[in-house]
Amino acid sequence: MLRRVRAWAPPRAELARWAAAALGARSAGRELGVALVGAAESRRLNARFRGRDKPTNVLSFPPAPLSQPSLRDARPLGELVICPRVLAVEARAQDKTLRAHWAHLIVHGTLHLAGYDHERAADARRMERREIAVLRRLGFSNPYES
Repeated sequence: MLRRVRAWAPPRAELARWAAAALGARSAGRELGVALVGAAESRRLNARFRGRDKPTNVLSFPPAPLSQPSLRDARPLGELVICPRVLAVEARAQDKTLRAHWAHLIVHGTLHLAGYDHERAADARRMERREIAVLRRLGFSNPYES
């Protein structure tokens, strides 16, 4: 599901390509929802689900259990909730293009849905290495270099 807010967003095909690159071979048949929200909704969701009372760039939500028989063949990966306003502010502050920052956050959020996290230092290094490699294959530079 994609809800539009007043901000630039890449075409759906590009979002899908970036997410598939993050998943690699595991992307076949997977479904990813992307919702675009304003800063107020991002803040509300971030406070409710992460205990952080501020808007954030991307949130990742795993899929709900499938209870309807007609949906059992679906292979949902989950949903990314993106706040384009926060993303744009960060891109400017980090001197990145909007497209490059979008690609990074789609890859980052998709990796969370695939089981990666960055709570411990070793896990963060593993996730960052994967992000850098995926983004390089997509033609983007290392998002962690200034």
